[in-house]
Amino acid sequence: MSRDRRIAEGGRIDRSRPLGFRFNGRSYLGLAGDTLASALLANGVRLAGRSFKYHRPRGLMSAGVDEPNILVDVVSSDNRWPNLRATEVDLTEGLVAYAVNAWPSVGFDVGAINDCLSRFLPAGFYYKTFMLPHWHFYEWAIRRAAGMGRLARKATPERFETRFAHCDVLVVGGGPAGLAAAQASANAGARVVLAEQDTEFGGSTLWRDVVIDSQPGAAWTKFVAGSLAAMPDVRMLARTTAVAYYDHNQIALIERLADGGPAHTKQRLWQVRAKQIVLATGALERPLVFPGNDLPGVMLASGVQQYAMRYGVRAGVCAVIFTNNDTAFEAARIFERNGIRIAAIVDQRPSASARTVSHWQQRGIQVFEGASITATRGRTTLKSVTVQRQDGTVTAIDCDLLAMSGGWNPTVHLFSQSGGRLRFDDNIAAFVPDVSVQSERSVGGAKGCFDLAATLTQATATGMAAAESAGCRHTSIAAPVAEAQQLYTVEPGWRGVSGKLKAFVDFQNDVTVDDIALSARENFVSVEHLKRYTTLGMAPDQGKTANVNAIAIMAALTGKDSAAVGTTRYRPPFTPVPTAAYAGRRRGELFHASRRTPMHDWHTAHGAAFELYGEWLRPAHYLKPGENREMAVRREALAVRRRAGIFDGSPLGKIEVCGPDAATFLDRIYANTMSNLKVGRLRYGLMLDEQGVIIDDGVTARLAADKFVVGTTSGGALRIAGWLEEWLQCEWRDLRVLVAPVTGEWSVPTLTGPRAREILSELGTDIDLSQEAFPHMAFRVGTVAGIEARLMRVSFTGELSYEINVPSDRACELWEKLAAAADSVAEPVGIDAWMLLRAEKGYLHVGSDTDGTTTPGDVGWGHVLKRQADFVGKRSLLREANLVPGRMQFVAFEPINANLVPEVGEHVRAAGTSRGTEGFITSSEFSPILGRGVALGQLRNGDARLGEEVSLVNGGARLRVVGRTAYDPTGERLNA
Repeated sequence: MSRDRRIAEGGRIDRSRPLGFRFNGRSYLGLAGDTLASALLANGVRLAGRSFKYHRPRGLMSAGVDEPNILVDVVSSDNRWPNLRATEVDLTEGLVAYAVNAWPSVGFDVGAINDCLSRFLPAGFYYKTFMLPHWHFYEWAIRRAAGMGRLARKATPERFETRFAHCDVLVVGGGPAGLAAAQASANAGARVVLAEQDTEFGGSTLWRDVVIDSQPGAAWTKFVAGSLAAMPDVRMLARTTAVAYYDHNQIALIERLADGGPAHTKQRLWQVRAKQIVLATGALERPLVFPGNDLPGVMLASGVQQYAMRYGVRAGVCAVIFTNNDTAFEAARIFERNGIRIAAIVDQRPSASARTVSHWQQRGIQVFEGASITATRGRTTLKSVTVQRQDGTVTAIDCDLLAMSGGWNPTVHLFSQSGGRLRFDDNIAAFVPDVSVQSERSVGGAKGCFDLAATLTQATATGMAAAESAGCRHTSIAAPVAEAQQLYTVEPGWRGVSGKLKAFVDFQNDVTVDDIALSARENFVSVEHLKRYTTLGMAPDQGKTANVNAIAIMAALTGKDSAAVGTTRYRPPFTPVPTAAYAGRRRGELFHASRRTPMHDWHTAHGAAFELYGEWLRPAHYLKPGENREMAVRREALAVRRRAGIFDGSPLGKIEVCGPDAATFLDRIYANTMSNLKVGRLRYGLMLDEQGVIIDDGVTARLAADKFVVGTTSGGALRIAGWLEEWLQCEWRDLRVLVAPVTGEWSVPTLTGPRAREILSELGTDIDLSQEAFPHMAFRVGTVAGIEARLMRVSFTGELSYEINVPSDRACELWEKLAAAADSVAEPVGIDAWMLLRAEKGYLHVGSDTDGTTTPGDVGWGHVLKRQADFVGKRSLLREANLVPGRMQFVAFEPINANLVPEVGEHVRAAGTSRGTEGFITSSEFSPILGRGVALGQLRNGDARLGEEVSLVNGGARLRVVGRTAYDPTGERLNA
């Protein structure tokens, strides 16, 4: 470790615990309590990154969430965390990190050629350059250059949690203002949550010389934080960033938990609903805009101060301070105390505080008033600066650190997200909260108050008022008393003095003053247009260091003031959030929980290969030794055609619709009539959306005059149930109807095939199974194998079929009895064979054979337009676009070559033509019973083209347009 960078004593680090880490392939030592940023500075690492566009050398600028320059990928043996700010990465033993956006190394980056070509790469150059011959010609290179860090190639092993909380008062920010506000609210009896993004509470008291209640600020902080933590109704959340402020006073917090290994939680997402919110988010120091302001070694004065006071690290040996406000002089005292020699102080203001200037001049330090820095010198680290007075006199000063302070911006991001309106305060030259629209109060630096004594008084009063507004008792406590400080004044010089070097406004995205000027010349003067044209404020720091300077520069260029230019709307999140944190535990099975039928274990034991259909894990086919998928599917299909098959139809949607108006309701829901369906009978129906598009189909059973069971596809069960409720609750509130989804309550072993009746009889039932007593599309209630059942004679295979609906808790019992009775006669059948069997019959499968434009008329259901009654989607069916000839229609294709099985999705066109497409394949299988391929699809004006030959666009193979029913067209087997 470089001893000239680590201060001998002081700081809030544990000097007894050295930690080894690696950065960019080199080994270093840091101390417990360091961040990666402070550890790098302590080791003398100044060049630690590259900018995005020009790949310019970059060093640390700040010490917190506003760091725009140094992004790293943190790598472990089983994970990779990309694009983390080095200032927010806690140093741990063995940490491995790499700078992003640099190849082959930070020291020598090939991408730096962009800096040499910068005159050809101004703002918006991509809009004007990548046009000919076509944008896609350049796409590969652009996509390769886009992005910064590298994502992990596999899912993160760390665990993420989601928590929900309610409180009376949520205080965001654990600095002196937040602590005072939380203390006042808690003393009034409020349930308080205090969230602080730093690793410890205290805010600026951790790195500033302040006295509160006659004790050092850090000691006062420790006492108040300890008192709050001991209170039963106060929740203290350190390392917790408020990232989003939503409607109804809901705030999202991201809590970063200490690294405990893969078995422990990495981060926790809090969704907090508060009656009152206090924003004590403080303020961020803004940089100054001058030529060469991005060189490593140019830092914010507050950042240098924090590294010295909190981490015991000198950011440099010899410093020049460049400022336009008084806080930099406080920083100068900290610099001197911690061994940073001050070469000069450059103040843009023509007349700074005479007492302050005299103090530093008496110490032998030159103070330049009314002066600016016009250049910096150095390649990968700062060597010297050039100072220009108002009279034009130029002075070069050797230094390795330039600490700049351009004033302070209240952290108004959450306030803006809440919908609040900002105003520009000329006294502090920054935007401050103006009109709140939610139950929110801003205090302290977040409100533009930079006097600590006034802040504490304001925060205490705000905390009491927030608690009282939340319904707590009225109380009055004395505000903490802070020692008087120097009055904050600022006189911004937004652009500084121009020079040959680039003056950067957005450091990570390389947006310069010249880019903003170009934007103004090209009339992109709206603040939203400026942002998008230049990419200003889109870097990972989201404009925290750039936005106010950019707005002021645009105001000067257009002859407006900053208030007239306005701000962009700050959007969540306040800082980047890993997608895994939003997901929480909802990953893998928990992301999309799959349901299993009661017979799942039986299916597994008999070789089922499962696939997910909707929310259900269903057997696709059953593999026997030596079989592949095609062999298994053909074997199962032939078993159904020749003997019988048993199929688990439990996931098919079942929705009970009951009530005096149930029939009327279903008449409106279905494209066909359901009210004249007789009790004990079944009817197939189509459901449409308001645009007349088919959204689901199924068979409905009428159990009683006022009770129906609506059948849906397995993927549509929950969706259709919700859709029915929406119509009842929002449109037809006068109908007396109840809707009850019962898919999970009833399981459906299905027996299909020519020997189905024989097997069911042997199994035992009190239901008359004869054709006369129990015809196709009928419904009966009775017992099967001693189990109460609803027996439906309906077929999706074209064979004699029985769907046996039994309570799910007895389904496995029935299935095993059915399998035993059918042993050597029937075979278990999966979804794949089921789809083959229905394709042979030409049955429609919604979602496979339809798309977002398919109407009933396109599938041979044009007769629904003859209905007198209205139904969902009817009026849309009468639109000209739905009646025009030449629409895609549902047809079957017979390959001329019997062995041909077209690929699903292949396009077809009229045989003998060589251009265009007139349709596509939606279902395609090889039929073992027919000995040829069968295909279904959509074809333009297909109903009128029966017998015509078409060809596949890919390869030219011929197909004949035929009737949809390839197998048993007369339905004899169905009605056996």
